[in-house]
Amino acid sequence: MDTKTIVSVDIGGTKIACGLVTLGGEAPVVESVVKVPTDAQLGGEHVLATVIEQVKAAIERCDGDPVGVGISSAGVVNPRNGDITYANELMPGWGGTALGAEVTAACGLPCRVLNDVHAHALGEARHGGGRDASSCLVVAVGTGIGGAFVEHGHIMLGAHDEAGHIGHVCCPAAAGVPCSCGASAHLEPIAAGPGIIREYIRLGGDELCADGTPMHGAEIDARAAAGDEAAVGAEHRAGLALGEVLGSMCNMLDPACVILSGSVAQCGPNWSNAMAEGFKSQAMPPVATTPIVGGELGGDAPLIGAAENFVSSGYAER
Repeated sequence: MDTKTIVSVDIGGTKIACGLVTLGGEAPVVESVVKVPTDAQLGGEHVLATVIEQVKAAIERCDGDPVGVGISSAGVVNPRNGDITYANELMPGWGGTALGAEVTAACGLPCRVLNDVHAHALGEARHGGGRDASSCLVVAVGTGIGGAFVEHGHIMLGAHDEAGHIGHVCCPAAAGVPCSCGASAHLEPIAAGPGIIREYIRLGGDELCADGTPMHGAEIDARAAAGDEAAVGAEHRAGLALGEVLGSMCNMLDPACVILSGSVAQCGPNWSNAMAEGFKSQAMPPVATTPIVGGELGGDAPLIGAAENFVSSGYAER
């Protein structure tokens, strides 16, 4: 199989990563990755200009001729034309950007765009934790919670390009808790990183670390391991809630495996044991033994997924 090099871009709310991904060998090769701040608060036009600048620089870094540009982006993406159809307040002015068309016009290369969580899931499904599985539910748990269901190498997209928003599934433990999307009782506000920090403080934990910096998840996890009751309680609530939702999702989708990634998924046994408990409480017997594994590609997953989507669409033909 001939190898192909793709300029691959991952656009997040805080940083933009751009590098070269070569596909067609035994495993994807990711190299020459440069990361710059997104500066999302400066607006969509600024972010677009930064992306185009980074793509042009990556083309210059490439020894040969890249075949195109694969982009992973935050927001709701129309993968048919590369438009950003919606983005929340974390990326003001990003919604409505004709990203694929603008990059092609500026750089002279064909471009395909998909959502960042979808890109992460596609990378893991084809080359990471799900490469030997017929299907997988990929869930990224960090500052927020996103997900995607991948079957035979293709992502479930949905009628409104919205499938996979597992962070916005109703969760009993979140009853009455407002969500950033405007609804309430969703998983994300209590099971993502900021929710763990809020619960830790509510239970009497410190707002600041010993060095005076704001409390963060890694410190809470360390304190949970040391027996801090507030930390144990905050992680238990988050893990249990996530596990319950994962069990429910497995009842509905029946994936061959669940792949967990993101910073929260790195938490220790206080969190993971609670997650397993929650999963067991909701999973029906036929899916109760579904493997829950960690992602293998780390930060390269969305870059690999974006490149894969360029070469072979991540979505089933519609």
